[in-house]
Amino acid sequence: MSESGEGTARPRHHLPRGEEFLFLPPWVQPFAYRNVDRLFAHRVVRRGPQARPLAYGPAVAPTVTVDGRTLDVGAFMDRNALVGVLAIHRGKVVLERYALGLQEKDRWSTMSTVKSMTAVLVGAALHEGLLESIDAPLTRYLPALAGSAYEGVTLRHVLTMSSGTRWTEDYTDPSSDVNRYSKSLADRVPGGVLALMASLPRAHAPGTTFLYNSGDTYLLGAALTKAVGMPLADYLSTRIWQPAGMEADAFYTVESEGGQEIGGSRAGMALRDFGRFAQVVLDDGVIDGRRVLPEGWIDEMATPAFALAAPPVIDITHYGYSWWLGDGVMSALGHAGQRIDLFRAEQLAVVTLGCFPEPAYAPPGDHHRRNEVVAFTRALRAALA
Repeated sequence: MSESGEGTARPRHHLPRGEEFLFLPPWVQPFAYRNVDRLFAHRVVRRGPQARPLAYGPAVAPTVTVDGRTLDVGAFMDRNALVGVLAIHRGKVVLERYALGLQEKDRWSTMSTVKSMTAVLVGAALHEGLLESIDAPLTRYLPALAGSAYEGVTLRHVLTMSSGTRWTEDYTDPSSDVNRYSKSLADRVPGGVLALMASLPRAHAPGTTFLYNSGDTYLLGAALTKAVGMPLADYLSTRIWQPAGMEADAFYTVESEGGQEIGGSRAGMALRDFGRFAQVVLDDGVIDGRRVLPEGWIDEMATPAFALAAPPVIDITHYGYSWWLGDGVMSALGHAGQRIDLFRAEQLAVVTLGCFPEPAYAPPGDHHRRNEVVAFTRALRAALA
């Protein structure tokens, strides 16, 4: 035996600690975000036998002026630690860029953009009659929550982040609720997240107050799993991933080996498949002429449920069914720079993937990267107009 007690030397790969996923240093983020399935237990979302090629239209190359400098797409990506940019206009790709080592087939972390995707799957279950109503109580599907602060909370409440439970979504605090949740995932504790959620106290009456809570969407995904009678990964695969012709398998992080999918964070998918998913929403939930979402469900998701007292980005004013809403835009937002913007009137989807530095590593006076992405998207829209 060697001094370390590990036997004969062999090649090994050092991986970041999963429990530190929400506050990794910049030199680790690009690796970790494209290797989430190596850091956490996961379940594959299978693609179909043949990918559907994307159509490509005339290229657009917007410039954006920030701090008195005019930047092209590449310089803008460098300034803001963006790894991928994809724009689809009227069904055709007009911009597709990769950086920081991201390859076309790599699966990048969705972070919380998957919350908005889970809301889309709720619509699919309603369309099939597998869910009767979003006003059904959570405890109908998750009886372990009986007697907890989630007693009396409905699917609508967790869709709109208004469960009323006390929750701290502070990524910089290792003892916050969201980091306790993250550590349970890293430790692969069976039933750990559900137990954490059942232990939370109530802070407000359900449906009265908006409070961003990643655990709420975990419970939404868990309830949806019970309603559809199959793993969430399989439901996404058969209802959207395969029909839409995704080119790569995706994955959900699961709470433990063989356990419940995490419907609200750290799934993984390829950049162009983010775009294909966005196109399904732009097409009102119709794939190849077949409706997979109820008529009007996209409108319902995009209807404001709560005005935001402290919007996270300059173009966002409200929250709907797990989508962030602004003037003409519905957005899926995720930690560290992940974003899907849908401009339905313009038939435009813009996906930006990034690794914004965590607060502990951001340079002094760092610029507001989310707001600069908004400036870039506005320049892109102007170029297309």
